[in-house]
Amino acid sequence: MMTLQYNPAERGVADLVVACVQMEPHVGSKHDNVAQCIRHIEAAAHRGASLVVLPELANSGYVFNDRDEAFALAEPLPEGETAQLLAETTQRLGIHVVMGIAERAGKQLYNSAILTGPAGHIGVYRKLHLWNNEHRFFEPGDRGVPVFDTPLGRIAIAICYDGWFPETYRLAATQGADIVCVPTNWVPMPAQPEDRPAMATTLTMAAAHSNGVVIACANRIGMERGQPFVGQSLIVGGNGWPVAGPASVDREEILYAAIDLTRTRSERTLNAFNHVLSDRRADVYDPMLGTGWPTSRT
Repeated sequence: MMTLQYNPAERGVADLVVACVQMEPHVGSKHDNVAQCIRHIEAAAHRGASLVVLPELANSGYVFNDRDEAFALAEPLPEGETAQLLAETTQRLGIHVVMGIAERAGKQLYNSAILTGPAGHIGVYRKLHLWNNEHRFFEPGDRGVPVFDTPLGRIAIAICYDGWFPETYRLAATQGADIVCVPTNWVPMPAQPEDRPAMATTLTMAAAHSNGVVIACANRIGMERGQPFVGQSLIVGGNGWPVAGPASVDREEILYAAIDLTRTRSERTLNAFNHVLSDRRADVYDPMLGTGWPTSRT
């Protein structure tokens, strides 16, 4: 199923069309997962998308039995087979793609995402905040929150549980990010009411509003080795309101949104007195999120 949230005939010259792919990878079925990803990328490009976001660990699946299985499914970036196929696809279609991939770097494993464009490889982000059993398989990211300059705008990446930490989005915003792409595998949160949206959607809206950045989240669906996933992919504008989604909890979908980055940047000014980034009290806490105050233990 494809969910079209904009009319291509009404697209303005300043609009960037972002697509988030909600799909169901299967752990260990790497060849089939990659083929499915490429089909979705092609479909999104056909609909006019210039930036496509896919889920976390989209090529390998998520619930590994052990580190050996994770290591066998991981690959070096950007030299690995999936990354090379992705580069061929983005060059052929003339688009940018962010995709979650398990990265093998020597003996180390990272839950990573790669950004690739028409000119080839752009960059890799390594997940900073590991969730639950990820600690058994992966090392935490060691490259901070990079922001990549592209012809589309300045793009940052976060992965799933990174979104629970306001610092992730703030570091992206203070480095000039326009868009944060979030490959994710959201799972049910403890005490989550069945009649309320996923906690992740609320966190995403708050982060977009407080930082003035577009956040594009591509989640997976399905049940993998007993672990359910909650779907509800969404794209949130820099004012904090969803512009596409949340998607369903159980269907494969592609969400689309036309984003005017000039308008997004201007909306960081809330009124004649307030701007969400320049109002930060750098005299109280340093711009890179340290407190600037001595600590004491009582």
